Formats: sequence, structure tokens, C-alpha cells
Amino acid sequence: MSVLGSPRGVRGASGSRWITLTGVAVLSIVASACGSAATQAPATQAAASQAGASQAGASQAAASQAAVSGAVTVGSNQSDANPKAAYASLINSCASQIGVTATINTTDHGKFQDAISSYLQGTPDDVFTWFSGYRMQFFAAQGLATDISDVWAQIGSHFSDAMKAASTGADGKQYFVPIYNYPWVVIYRKSVFAAHSYQVPKTWDEFIALAAKMKTDGLIPVAFADKDGWPAMGTFDILNMRLNGYQFHVDLMAGKQKWTDPKVANVFTTWAKVLPYYQTGALGLTWQEAAQALVNKKAGMYFLGTFAGQQATPADIPDLDFFAFPTLGTSFDSESAIDAPIDGLMLSKAPKNLAGAKALLACVGTPAAENLYMKSDSNDVAAAKDADTSGYNDFQKKSAEIIGSSQKIAQFLDRDTRPDFAGPNGMQHFLQSWLSNPTQDSTTFLQSIQSFYDQLPPLQ
Repeated sequence: MSVLGSPRGVRGASGSRWITLTGVAVLSIVASACGSAATQAPATQAAASQAGASQAGASQAAASQAAVSGAVTVGSNQSDANPKAAYASLINSCASQIGVTATINTTDHGKFQDAISSYLQGTPDDVFTWFSGYRMQFFAAQGLATDISDVWAQIGSHFSDAMKAASTGADGKQYFVPIYNYPWVVIYRKSVFAAHSYQVPKTWDEFIALAAKMKTDGLIPVAFADKDGWPAMGTFDILNMRLNGYQFHVDLMAGKQKWTDPKVANVFTTWAKVLPYYQTGALGLTWQEAAQALVNKKAGMYFLGTFAGQQATPADIPDLDFFAFPTLGTSFDSESAIDAPIDGLMLSKAPKNLAGAKALLACVGTPAAENLYMKSDSNDVAAAKDADTSGYNDFQKKSAEIIGSSQKIAQFLDRDTRPDFAGPNGMQHFLQSWLSNPTQDSTTFLQSIQSFYDQLPPLQ
């Protein structure tokens, strides 16, 4: 039997129960709202100040002078309490400033991702939460998203060239407004390390040795959960990039490399060495439950995005710290490659309120709006290069540093490849199958992944 316990059934792309939050429209201003004070009515300035979203000296490009109105709907995957509140604050503030009524339709994060293709092909909301990179480009190429290059003409000065590139489709047009990103790192509690005189490991051997020591000390060495299918992808990503390099990793995601390559087999061989130190019954646990084990000092370490900090109380947050995934002694260690996914908003294929939706996106893509978001969710870092970072806690400051020092940044397995390969019938299923039976024949296992990829229909 696997140390992980019995796996749960893989979720299907089922429907979901939507929860509605409504922002009441109180003003009507130009589409360049959330910009400089010179273009805002006095009442709008007061509303922005009251919401904490004003920004002295903010520079905005000229925009359409036509007023916007009506309703804008936003489909959101931010179902956890902290980001849900942050999105509500951000969207409702911008909606109030530009003069529209915003309705946020929120569904479970995993279910939203699993159903995204059918959602976008049906009657989606005007605006929807999504991620930059390959998956954004994929839906843009499928005609399931609207070009927002005109919005970028207004907000582009707030973002780095790298952020713009991550928001650009294969056709050279922009389809995405970034709001924040976060690194995947090994999170721990400083007080736990201090109490046991643990030292932060720098190499894989030191990491395994520390895990073994934690186990003898009565701790869960490595918190781990994969009930929702996607968390395990992060571990595959980091091991593949550390062992085989960023380029091999992204080529594997794009189908340019084969899963039957011995390099991939080495990833799973290496991964198996840490399995004895994982949390028991991980395939039946959510990431929130694993994070709680860390916060409650039952687990020593947790490899996840820094959003794991959402499970900590304000009093516990200063005790959280993290370190980069340990080196594996390869030439690719110098890349310091990490997953640092960028989250933001896109415009659906045929929004009912095109002008209102674009005005909303133009507001969201300003430092003032992103600063407002960060006030509600202090586990991420703002995407805008001129956002105010003076209020960042130590966790955020360190996140910004590790992202900035990484030579290569991946988005995440289920964002870096096509959705029908990453989903419940694809890599979610294969990784859970391996975790439940890591001693299965690796040749047969990897061939099954490659065969699955090969039978997928050609991309249009």
C-alpha cells in the first residue's frame, strides 16, 4: 500500500454552484478611470480615496472619452476566503469608479479549472479570472478570448516587458491583465526550526536528511495533499526543471519532448525518495488541510505556492518563512527555475458589455487597484512594477526577491500545457495513479502518459 493512503476518485468537469457578490454602481466616468486625478470627477476622487485606491501622481495614457454604464459580470475561481475578499474589494472598487454594476460569480477553484473549456465555449461571464502563459495563449488562439491590446495601450507603462510578454498571445496581441504572482517554495515555521535547531537545507541530500530527522522528532516532515489533482504538479515541475532544465520542461509540456525519455523516469525515481516523509493519506486531503498541518506545527515543511499562508492567522504570519527548493547537483541548478504563476483577468469571446468590461480591466491594471488587492491578500506580490511595496510584510518581500533572482520562471504544469492533457483524465489522473502506487513499472507508466498525449486531437 502506498504511504499516501487510498486515492480519492478523480473529479470530473462538472458544473458548480455559483456565489454572487454585487458592487453597486454609484458613478459614471470615462473609461480611463482609476487613473490620474486630472481625469476624474471630484466625487470619483473621493470614492477612490475612501476605497484606498487613489495614487498621487499616477500616470495614465489617454483613453476613450465615452462614458460607460450597465452591468459587467466576472467569473471567478477565487473561492478561498482571502483571495475571494481581495477580488471583491478590487472589482467592486473599480466598478464603482467607472460607473458599472459588477457581479462576481465565484466557483470552486479546481472545478473552475476543470470546466474552463466548456465554460468559455458556452455563455461565459464578460470577464473571467485566469492565468498568463500557454493556457492564456491557447484560449486566445481558439477564439475564446477578446483582444485587449487597446486596454494595454492605457496600462502598459505599469508593467515590465516580461509581464507584457506573458500577457501576449501567439498573434502578438494582448489578452490578459496581470494582477499578482507568487513563487512555489518550501514553507516552514521559524519557531519550529528554532525549537529543534533545524538548519535550512540547501541540497537535496540535506533536505532528505532533515526530513528523516523531523520524522524521528515526531513531526510530519513534509506536508502534502493532492485531493484536487493539481498540487502534485508543482513537485513534478520543480524536479523536472532542477534535473533536466527549464527548456526541456517547457518542451515536454508542449509535446516537443517525450514522456518516455529516461530523463522523465529520473524525475519520478528522485521524487520517490521523499515519499516516505509525506503526510499520510495525502490523496484524500486538500491543500488547505496540509497547510493547516504546517501552521499548527504538526508538519515541518510544505512545498507549495506562498498562498499557503492564507491558512495562517495574522498572529502566525510573521513566523512563516520559506526557502528555495534544494539543489540537485545538476548544471541546471544555476537557472534557479521556479513556478511563479501570474494570475489576472481576461475578456471572454463575446462580452455583453464590451465597453464596460474593458474599462473595468483598464482600472484593474493600475498600481492603485493592485495596491488595494494586496491589502486584502498579503500572500502574493503585485504584478505592476510601480505598485506600492512599502507595506509588504517579510513574506512578500522575500517572495519578490526570489522571483526577481530566478533565471527561469514557469507558470505551472496545468497552465503550461493544453487543458485536455493537464485535466482530470490526463496528468491529474496519472500523477495520482503514481502516488498511490509509486512502485509500478515506470516504463509502462510513462508510456501510458505518452500514449494519452498522442491520441489528443490536433490543435486548431
